[in-house]
Amino acid sequence: MFTEPRRHADFPRHRGWLEVICGSMFSGKTEELIRRLTRARIARQRVEIFKPALDTRYHAQDVVSHNQNSIRSTPVQSPAEILLLAGGSTDVVGIDEAQFFDESLVDVCRQLADNGVRVIVAGLDMDYRGRPFGPLPALLATAEFVTKVHAVCVCCGELAAYSYRIVASEKQVLLGETDSYEARCRPCFLAGDSIKVVHKEQLTMNKEG
Repeated sequence: MFTEPRRHADFPRHRGWLEVICGSMFSGKTEELIRRLTRARIARQRVEIFKPALDTRYHAQDVVSHNQNSIRSTPVQSPAEILLLAGGSTDVVGIDEAQFFDESLVDVCRQLADNGVRVIVAGLDMDYRGRPFGPLPALLATAEFVTKVHAVCVCCGELAAYSYRIVASEKQVLLGETDSYEARCRPCFLAGDSIKVVHKEQLTMNKEG
């Protein structure tokens, strides 16, 4: 029996996929996210943008880069809200500061991509200790496209991949900018950590003495 070939219009406009933009602080992650989302809007695609509600450093609602470029977003408390708010007609979903979400973000991104949405996620891949941060490792493993951007080390000028904390706090999540963090290369990051350990030991000895 003859079956009429499916017309181009019968197929989805595009297939979904996941893009991850990662790197240290001050590396241009959000700048790159805004650039891609702006281009999608120029192409008349339907774009929805989300960020963690706890990140109010620059603006309560906008996603804002260190260069003060911004784009309107929707603050959410949890990844589950992204699925509810994205809607069935969305072409592109952008998510900034992904490291502040829990592991359920991975499944949310997968569901969106499986449903034909282009998902673009930006976030820190390592915390201030140089360890994998939140859901980023799993997102990197499941993404079709990964872009790692770099900052400039404030100590030596080499490429920086680490976010070095310059304030006294051991909390993994500590919102801050240049008053709390520096971008550093591996040797300068490790050198700074060694100084911190020695300083901590000296404080302990002084207290015990």
